[in-house]
Amino acid sequence: MNNTIPIWEKQLLTIDEAALYTNIGQNRISELLKKPSCSFVIYIGRKKLVKRKEFEKYLSENIELD
Repeated sequence: MNNTIPIWEKQLLTIDEAALYTNIGQNRISELLKKPSCSFVIYIGRKKLVKRKEFEKYLSENIELD
């Protein structure tokens, strides 16, 4: 039995999953997560995860990724 949850149903994404989901490179997403003003990062220990809904909102409100 396959218990995999589709990416679009997950609340938190790894950098790899976020890259697959948005077609944005892993390095670019990592750079965005490092910014102090980043609202869509969550730290679990040393691991960084992407809050999917907040990331989607960020992408819909911006026309360029700084």
